[in-house]
Order: sequence, then C-alpha cells, then structure tokens
Amino acid sequence: MGGRQSSVNSKDKGPKGLLLLGRRQRLSAWDDALLSGRDPRSLLKRGMCHVSFSLVTKGMIDVPDFLWGLSEVQKLNLSHNQLMVLPPEVGRLTRLVVLNLCGNRLKSLPREVGLLKSMKVLFVNMNCLTEVPAELSLCTSLQVLSLSHNCLSQLPASFADLSRLRKLNLSNNYFAHIPVCVFSLKELDFLHVGSNRLENIAESIQCLVNLQIFIAENNNIHSFPRSLCSVTSLELLNLNNNDIQTLPHELYLLCKLAKIAWNPMDKGLHISHNPLSKPLPELVEGGLEMLFSYLKEKKHN
Repeated sequence: MGGRQSSVNSKDKGPKGLLLLGRRQRLSAWDDALLSGRDPRSLLKRGMCHVSFSLVTKGMIDVPDFLWGLSEVQKLNLSHNQLMVLPPEVGRLTRLVVLNLCGNRLKSLPREVGLLKSMKVLFVNMNCLTEVPAELSLCTSLQVLSLSHNCLSQLPASFADLSRLRKLNLSNNYFAHIPVCVFSLKELDFLHVGSNRLENIAESIQCLVNLQIFIAENNNIHSFPRSLCSVTSLELLNLNNNDIQTLPHELYLLCKLAKIAWNPMDKGLHISHNPLSKPLPELVEGGLEMLFSYLKEKKHN
C-alpha cells in the first residue's frame, strides 16, 4: 500500500487525491492486473481438480479479449453480467469442463460451443435464448445442462446425441410439449419442465428409465399419463398447479415415492392445486398409503 501512496503526484494530494485513490482501491482484481500490465494468468485459481477463472457481476457488455488466450481454463464463470453475445473465440477454450453464463442477455450461442468436447456442465439459464445451436450436441461429455428462464420453444433433434446427459432443466420457457429428443436421453435422472405451456406428457416419458426427479409443475397438463407409472425409479414427481382430474390406477407402481409432499424441496408426490375429482382430494390429504390402497382396489374391481 505504501508503494502506491508514494507514487501519487502532489497534485493528487488532498481531498481530490484521496477520492481518486479510493476509487483505485475498489477496482476489481482483473482490472488491476490489466492496468498494472500483469499477465492475466496470474488471476487463474489453481485448485486441486480444476483451473478456474471468474468474472462474476462485473457489469460487462463484452468479454475481455485476453480471456481467449487462457487456454488452460477448465472452469469459467461469466454469470450475472450484461453480455449480449458470446464470441466464437470461446471455442479456443478446449479444456473447459464447467461454463457458467447464467444471468446475462444472450439471445444465442455460437456454433463454436460444439468445440468444447470436455465440457460436462453448462449453465445458460436466465438469458434471452430463442434457439440453441445444433452443434451443442457435439459436446458428448455434457452431463448437466440448464436452459431455464429463456425464450425457447424447441430443441435441435441432434440433442438426442447427448447420451451422457444426466440433468436437464428446461423450466420457464415456451415449450408446448417436451421435445422428442429428450426421450432419447436414457441417462437422465433429473428433468425439470415446469412453468412452460405443456398440455400433456407424451407416452414416451416411459423411455426415461433412470429418471429420479421429474418436475412439470405450473403447466396446463390435463391428464396423468399411465406410462409415467412405468418410471419406477421416480423419487420426486411434481405435477402441482396443472389441470389433472384423475389419477391412473397404476400409480402405486411408483414405489419409491415416499409420501405426499407439500414442501417443494421434499421428495415424494406433489399433486396439489389440481382439480382432482372426488374422492381423490380427501385421499391425498390422508397420505400416499391411503391413496395407493384406493387405486389398487379400484384397479382390481
């Protein structure tokens, strides 16, 4: 600190000089590095598993060019800025494992994102995406993908190639149906399609044999698909706030649903705020065991 003070010119002394120095001290680490001529690589954080770089909440409109030369970066966080465009140079960061673009103003992603063959986690939630490039399907290492809170109504058919994808969040978009390509993602254990424009759930949902968490709340789904009862791995099923009137007799096959759940974070069956026909509302109030017993008996009669 003393070194900086000694370099302040006499004309900067006094109240004005103190103000300028105060502003100088509040500069971010990467601004400080650039102004002092330091190598931006000095800002890389080298953890036990990954080399990471973060530019979170900097108010950036553009990504600084020096970033594309940091080829060793494996975790990159550009979230909560004002980015409207992600440059194609992102394809140079071929070692990326985690890319966080959450909370920007992106309307699209560059095709070069498909060059990120090592990427396992991609967050592009809370942006303005109207489409997703088909080239993203080339990222076959991808395991976690969040596209929630965008303006999407479809996905490229090539997404079926994301064979390692385990967690997919498509909530708060404009999907009128679950994209067909999703049913090819056999490793999915988490699927969130809440707050869209769904009116039904396709019978193909039964293809997702490893699904443990399925959230489709806040849609306009009219019926509970019988095929969903084949997904016996389900531990959390949330169909709150839809237009479901009846429940399939085979619902009891979902034996890993532990209870009727009321807390959004709890595992179990979430079925509140639906116009269930009598006597289902009372049975739901009585708990899952009572509901299952009723449905079993009705099926065998």
